[in-house]
Amino acid sequence: MRAYGRVTDKYGNKSWVVIQSDSGGDSSYVYVTGLAQCLKLNLNESPFWANFGIPAKDAVIQQMQPDFYVSFISSYFSQFFASLIMAKQPQKLGQTTPVYNIGVIRNNGSQFNATIGV
Repeated sequence: MRAYGRVTDKYGNKSWVVIQSDSGGDSSYVYVTGLAQCLKLNLNESPFWANFGIPAKDAVIQQMQPDFYVSFISSYFSQFFASLIMAKQPQKLGQTTPVYNIGVIRNNGSQFNATIGV
């Protein structure tokens, strides 16, 4: 299994990297990459993840947090990990973008933590 993720170096240069299953067949990092991409997508933006994404424009116009869509994405991706916890950080005054803390425990027991702004 393979996915492509875009990373930004310390100088702001963006490049694409290949994330694929390891030699033992573990694809958890591929699913973590897919999870992060789904959280960054706009709804119906991707032909591969058409049912996933956050309706960012609608959320801004209606002043509504995208918690329903984040919950939907979380429930789908939770099947690929031993544990997946997504918690929204409290918003600071003037902050317009919701930020989520993501904690993943892979099936082999290792942990992965990230903070993603939707």
